[in-house]
Amino acid sequence: MTLQQNQLPSLKESITRYNLLAKKSLGQHFLLDPMINQQIIALAGDLTNKNVIEVGPGPGGLTRALLDSAAKKIIGVEVDQRALQLLHELQSFYPDRFQVVQHDALKLDLTTLCDAPRQIIANLPYNIGTSLLLGWLKQGLEWKRMTLMFQQEVAERICAAPNTEYYGRLSVIAQWVAECVIVKRIPPGAFSPPPKVYSAVINIIPKAEQPTPALFKAMEQVTAAAFGQRRKMLKGALKNIGGEQLLASANIDGTRRAETLTISEFDQLAHLHHNINAR
Repeated sequence: MTLQQNQLPSLKESITRYNLLAKKSLGQHFLLDPMINQQIIALAGDLTNKNVIEVGPGPGGLTRALLDSAAKKIIGVEVDQRALQLLHELQSFYPDRFQVVQHDALKLDLTTLCDAPRQIIANLPYNIGTSLLLGWLKQGLEWKRMTLMFQQEVAERICAAPNTEYYGRLSVIAQWVAECVIVKRIPPGAFSPPPKVYSAVINIIPKAEQPTPALFKAMEQVTAAAFGQRRKMLKGALKNIGGEQLLASANIDGTRRAETLTISEFDQLAHLHHNINAR
């Protein structure tokens, strides 16, 4: 480590200097415990020669753990003007490995920021985490892995199995294109300020075979209809998208409800819906 890096202020000193307090309106809960941040990085797998994008680095707790890893380059995407000064200070100590990008991640194609192989590692803002994930799932082949932190209930929804409380549209789409596993749960007290709920870290590893954009859209339409009125039987819920024909072709009983269908059965319905619309 160089003398310059030895002079890097502690995380607490940097937060105090820039008066960086988490904003509820931005869904911010800062994870400052260096041990937990290091554990998250370890759960992300071997980062050697990988480019890593971190969304919402805030004060840079997770960023510092990333800079201690074997990652080739770390790119922090931050929209909060208050955090940018702190992050630019951190960048000055690692000019060759850390880049700060001021942008709204919802409006940015992250794949344009660096070459493959690339990963996303992030403690996502609670208020936009699901929207961000759905966008990234459409780019499956672009990502080696995503290691993401959500509110625990959202994490449970992403990884839920059929016929369970949290199984829904997000479960189907995520597990259709990726392997999704909860790898760590984190208590509220680990954050500043503490949220009211536990958080959880998920490893999301895209599958080798990915749907075309048209097929992905078909799956979105099928799952939106199926779970939009989840207490309805499928023959009623899918009525507006030709449900009777879809269910008959897939040999699926129309009196079943959406939460009973497997990912494979939804895949069948999406393919049929796509093929009908392509005629």
